[in-house]
Amino acid sequence: MSISVAENTKARILFIGAPLTTLFVTTQGVTDPVNVTKLALVGTIGFAVLGAFLFYGFKSSLVGRKALYINAILFVLTSAFAVANSKAPFTQNFYGSYGRNTGFLAYFILLAITLATSTLGRAGNYKKLVYGLQVAGLINVLYCGWVIAFGDFLSWNNTYGNILGTLGNPDFISAFLGIFIVATVAMVFESKTSWKYRVAGIAASAAAFYEVIDSHAIQGLVVTLGGLVIVGFFLVRSHFKSLAPTLLYALLAFAGGITAIFGALQKGPFSFVYKTSVSLRGEYWQAGMWMGNKYPFTGIGMDSFGDWYRRARSVEAATILPGPNTVTNAAHNVVLDFFAAGGWPLLITYVGFLVIAGISALKVIKRQKSYDATFVAIFAGWVCYQTQSIISINQIGLAIWGWIFTGALIGYEIITRDGVETAQSVSKGRGRNAKKSNDAFSPILVASLGAVVGLLISIPPLAGDMNWRTAITSKDANKVMAALEPTYMAPADTSRYLQATQLFANSKLMSQAHDIALRAIKFNPDSFDSWKILNLLPNSTQAEKDLALKNMKRLDPHNPDVTAIKK
Repeated sequence: MSISVAENTKARILFIGAPLTTLFVTTQGVTDPVNVTKLALVGTIGFAVLGAFLFYGFKSSLVGRKALYINAILFVLTSAFAVANSKAPFTQNFYGSYGRNTGFLAYFILLAITLATSTLGRAGNYKKLVYGLQVAGLINVLYCGWVIAFGDFLSWNNTYGNILGTLGNPDFISAFLGIFIVATVAMVFESKTSWKYRVAGIAASAAAFYEVIDSHAIQGLVVTLGGLVIVGFFLVRSHFKSLAPTLLYALLAFAGGITAIFGALQKGPFSFVYKTSVSLRGEYWQAGMWMGNKYPFTGIGMDSFGDWYRRARSVEAATILPGPNTVTNAAHNVVLDFFAAGGWPLLITYVGFLVIAGISALKVIKRQKSYDATFVAIFAGWVCYQTQSIISINQIGLAIWGWIFTGALIGYEIITRDGVETAQSVSKGRGRNAKKSNDAFSPILVASLGAVVGLLISIPPLAGDMNWRTAITSKDANKVMAALEPTYMAPADTSRYLQATQLFANSKLMSQAHDIALRAIKFNPDSFDSWKILNLLPNSTQAEKDLALKNMKRLDPHNPDVTAIKK
């Protein structure tokens, strides 16, 4: 009985928690309305399902999942090794940098969600995950439609001028809407689908596609069109007994894909899809490869790309395009982000998840000739996310679906094998052990305890951000200084030190500004902006200015604006 209850518990948490993670934002009482909020929520969800996963059915789930579990252990170990060998602050490695929050904790949580998803034993629960995606997508469609028609009712600072959705960025929301469209269209073609669902699904997809175009983000179009081509492949394959139509479709799709790729590189008839950001991404990717190759076994640490970008960028990137003043704290390629963070060991283990999921998908494709809407939605959504991930930045509200679909492909392949036990039959087979386990701790209780632990671990960045917002809006110097003191619920952060230094300098409180600048350098000696602000403060000593300039040149060796400065 416990295994059956655990199955339902995990499914409900994922069905409710994943959409909430995508949707949860707040502009009240925080400086970051998107990332710290999502980290706190996904931490609660991740540890809840992790508890249910570890306490119920773990041994029985080893069937067909040993490679996944071994790779998961290696992923955690290589991530921890990268953190241990990083020169960046531990809190930055663990919680991630401000505005990203994709450090060790975030990926540990996403991995827990993948593992729990892979152990769902009923096809209906995988379909519920698709429905959860559709709920989050539909709410975003309505929200973005309102913004386009009437303006945004959320009081955040939209510097993009385009729709942000609940992900805070036009690129992210366009990619998510693309995944929503693809998954919805896949479900619309299910034979048992009612006409009401089909009409609603087509209407919502059409509205979402309009919003993708309105976002002016090319990656949303790429994700949408590429995903629809995949859905089309399964439809063609299921309707023709002959292999010829399927092969012809695949050949045309491949030719179209190659043409689109060349267009992105300003070659061929689709060159209109090229954007300057493509060239910028090339520079960011090159910097990420430089970092990984410089530290092939340890990397630079989790979410520490921003500390190294200036050193890693090429002379052309620092002098021509994108120029000396354009910097980034991510490679705009998730695979390269892992390579930079943890070198080859972390890269290999991350790619290992993709290989395992890909092999699982191929097994299902090989043995299933009929159209399986749930599988098509999951597989197409997974491919769409992976496509987005090689041209963009990881964001928790979007990444959760990529990691869920990874686990879903693995789990779905296992439960659709002939003769594989379902969660219900496994629970019966455990007999007395299952009953004793149920008597000791119920899955709901274990999940609840896990949720509490997850919240306590993942909430400090949110609590610290709220405390910081309260301090700076109070305009009380003492409160600002107090808010900078690192505590468990308010871990130190470079961005706060920099903001506080600037606030005090603008208020002519130069002594406090100087003190905080020195604390910022002590906290993170590889922060270029910390050294720069110390160099600019008029009350810094000449020795401090000389040291600051020396470190600025160390951290940004190709920047002509820096190297030209004389002592």
